[in-house]
Amino acid sequence: MTASSGLACLADETEGHVLAYDRKAGIIVLTDKTVWTMSGNIALPDDLGRGDRVLIEYETAGEDGLTAIDGITRLAVALPEGTDGGS
Repeated sequence: MTASSGLACLADETEGHVLAYDRKAGIIVLTDKTVWTMSGNIALPDDLGRGDRVLIEYETAGEDGLTAIDGITRLAVALPEGTDGGS
């Protein structure tokens, strides 16, 4: 797959904690304030929610920016509010 500028797309990934998830709009906001819009073909866990740690795999076209989100994987489920996770 190549971008319109002729540059090859590069695969990349990022990890973060979910701050908010709008299921209807398919928008995930991570705690670093980055906003990710998921297309309808990306499978997401039905119970994805605030505090979950996720890995987002995506493609970029250099300076032309994001071209596609390839997948999202939940790495860890958030502890329920008020739970002490211990050490």
